[in-house]
Amino acid sequence: MIKIGITGSLSSGKTTASKILSTGRGPLFSADNAVQEIYKNKNFKIFISKKFRVKNNKQLKSSLKKLILKNKANLSKLEKIIHPLVRKKMMKFTLKNKNKKMLFYEIPLLIESKLTKFFNTVVFIKSKYKIRLERFKSKRGNKKMFDLLDNKQMKDHKKIKFCDHVVVNEKNLKILKKNLSTIITKYE
Repeated sequence: MIKIGITGSLSSGKTTASKILSTGRGPLFSADNAVQEIYKNKNFKIFISKKFRVKNNKQLKSSLKKLILKNKANLSKLEKIIHPLVRKKMMKFTLKNKNKKMLFYEIPLLIESKLTKFFNTVVFIKSKYKIRLERFKSKRGNKKMFDLLDNKQMKDHKKIKFCDHVVVNEKNLKILKKNLSTIITKYE
């Protein structure tokens, strides 16, 4: 089994790249999707609401965003709860798919979480700050939250040292697909 990790900075195009790489080749684990699943869990919502003193857990995510913008220490506090849960889902995914030839993992904080040894190869998706900010804002995000999350991540030039492949995603989908196909053919 070949395990391929896909990472990159905030709004660099990891999800698009992950789908391109995995389609027709093997199952894809998405850390972002795992987080969304976790937030749907009733017990998790109750726990987080109590931990962060959020009164209305129907608006939990927006309340947490406000708390994080008010005090960025809340982000670290939240990550310490969520990251082990995501890791557990990732291991469950790996076991479930242990007989597949290739497995793909889209993990935004792959390097920061010291997960590189888990993968046979790591692909880094890179884009300029300005492009990433525009992508983030197009999904109803704001610059303040983008900068807070972006500054929490390791800088590109440091992350790249831990990766086997770097794909620049600043042009169009056709170029991205071409660059990714060059990489994936080495593992098929």
